[in-house]
Amino acid sequence: MIRYALICEHEHEFEGWFGASADFDDQQARGLLECPACGSKAVRKAIMAPAVAGTKTRSQDLPPAQNQAVMMEAMSRIRRHVEENFDDVGDAFATEARAIHEGRSEDRGIYGQATSQEVRDLVEDGVPIAPMPPEPRKKTELN
Repeated sequence: MIRYALICEHEHEFEGWFGASADFDDQQARGLLECPACGSKAVRKAIMAPAVAGTKTRSQDLPPAQNQAVMMEAMSRIRRHVEENFDDVGDAFATEARAIHEGRSEDRGIYGQATSQEVRDLVEDGVPIAPMPPEPRKKTELN
C-alpha cells in the first residue's frame, strides 16, 4: 500500500491509499477519485512533507464550525450513496440482514429500521451492520 497526500481544485487536503503507485493514475484517469469535503473530481497529488511531528494539519486543528461542516457533508454523502445504491427493506432489516449473512438471501447492500434489541442480537451474532448517518437537518431547523 502507498499513501498519497491529495488535494482538490478547492484546496481541500486529504489522503488516499493505493495498492500500487500506478493505481492513483488509473483511478484519476477514470474519474474515480473524489474530494470527501466538496465532491470535486479534480483531485491531484499534493506535495508531501517528511513525516515530522507537528507538520500535518489534523481535523482537530480546524475551527469547530469548519470541522462540523466537513463531517456533516461527509455523512450526508454517505447517506445519499446508501439511499441511491442499496435496497430499502424497511422494518424487515434484521431478518434480511441475518438471511444475507447466513447465505439464505442474495448478497447485497440493504438498509432499513431495526429495534435496539434486534441490533444487539445482530452484533452479538457477528452480522456486519452499521448505523445509517442521520438525515441532514432542514435549513429551517438550523440556528
